[in-house]
Amino acid sequence: TLTAIQTCTEAVYANTNKRIDWINLPLDDKPTFDLLNQGRTMGIFQLESGGMQDLARQLHLDRFEEIIAVGALYRPGPMDMIPSFINRKHGREPIEYDHPWMNEILAETYGIMVYQEQVMQIASKLANFSLGEGDVLRRAMGKKDMDQMATQREKFKLGARQNQIDEHTSMLIFDKMEKFAAYGFNKSHAAAYGYLSYVTAYLKANYPREWMAALMTCDRDDLTKVAKFIRECQSMGIPML
Repeated sequence: TLTAIQTCTEAVYANTNKRIDWINLPLDDKPTFDLLNQGRTMGIFQLESGGMQDLARQLHLDRFEEIIAVGALYRPGPMDMIPSFINRKHGREPIEYDHPWMNEILAETYGIMVYQEQVMQIASKLANFSLGEGDVLRRAMGKKDMDQMATQREKFKLGARQNQIDEHTSMLIFDKMEKFAAYGFNKSHAAAYGYLSYVTAYLKANYPREWMAALMTCDRDDLTKVAKFIRECQSMGIPML
């Protein structure tokens, strides 16, 4: 993908004398979001599958943060939360928080835990965990280490009690964190992937000829892919010479 981006930007420079600073693109490019929301994601990093196309169309992406979330959600486990994520965004389902302190941590994901970092922040905010301790908790949850989990549960309960959070609420939150953490995705990883998805969509939306040519150049030894890209060019009205 990085090679295709470089090939494309060099071709744009050769054709138009314009240098694209793809490391620092504006994150609110309308043609890019229009392309994603129409499900025209052939040749877009990580978003090519039919399921991803449907998800983009149903969610109607309008912020870069949602591209990050889509990449983290569309995997076994978190996929169960996708309908709820879509409905909450469009106001068809209420956004509920088990404690008011969780609002700012979960606001960008409509009250749903999507990232490992959110689990760490919740433990820090509600139960006075240091971020290092939050990471130990995240690892124990990810590995389903029962002994460690029992210790962490007690620690969370005591920390929350210091903040006047009753045991029923704190254990409800802990159970949700535990259920989620088995699937949680690392947000910094999802953001890096999401940015590459955005860059490739930006190039396809704004420089379609150079982008499709770059994809074919990179995959020129794979005839199936080349044929697929040729059909995509035809559907986009780009002549094949």
